[in-house]
Amino acid sequence: MFTGIVTDVGEIRELEQRGDLRARIATGYDTNGIELGASIACDGVCLTVIGTGTDWFDVQISAETVSKTNLGAWNVGYRMNLERALRVGDELGGHIVSGHIDGVAEIVSIRDEGDSTRVTLRAPKELAKFIAPKGSVALNGTSLTVNEVDGREFGVNFIPHTKTVTTWGEVHEGDRANLEIDTLARYVARLAEAG
Repeated sequence: MFTGIVTDVGEIRELEQRGDLRARIATGYDTNGIELGASIACDGVCLTVIGTGTDWFDVQISAETVSKTNLGAWNVGYRMNLERALRVGDELGGHIVSGHIDGVAEIVSIRDEGDSTRVTLRAPKELAKFIAPKGSVALNGTSLTVNEVDGREFGVNFIPHTKTVTTWGEVHEGDRANLEIDTLARYVARLAEAG
C-alpha cells in the first residue's frame, strides 16, 4: 500500500527486454535500506525490487503490466515519480493507493491559474463513472483531489510545490498518465450495481 505522496523522482538508466521488461532506475533513496522483494511505486505502478546498487534499483515488469499502463513509453532518461511502500506508523498524507493501475488517462489541456496549474485529463470510458468532484485519484502515483468532472474529462490542480517535487512540472498535452481510481469509489459503485 502507498499514500500517493511522492518521495523521490527516479530516472531510467537501463531497459532490457528479457522475456519480461527489466528496468534499472536511478534514485536518491538510500538503497542499503531497500530489501530485495520490496515494493516501490514507479509512476504509481507497484513494482518489485529485484536488485540494488549504490544509487539504483532494478525491477522486472510483466507484459501484462506494460499493456495496462504508460510503462511502454519508458525510455532511457525517462523521469518518474517514486514512493516506497507504506509502513505501520507512517503518516497517511494522501489517500490509500494500491499501486494497481486501473487504466491510462490522456492529458487534454494544461493551463496556469495563478501560481497553480490546472490539468484536464480524459479517462477511459469504463473508468469515468468512478471519478467524482472532490474525490481522490492517483495519477502517476500522485494523490490528487478531483476539481470537476465533465463526462470522461476531469480536472486537477497542481500547486508549485507538487510540480517541483514530482514530474508534474514536465508534462505536456497528449501525455498519458497512469490512473488509479479511489478504492472506496470502486466499492461504492459495485454495491450500487448489486443493489
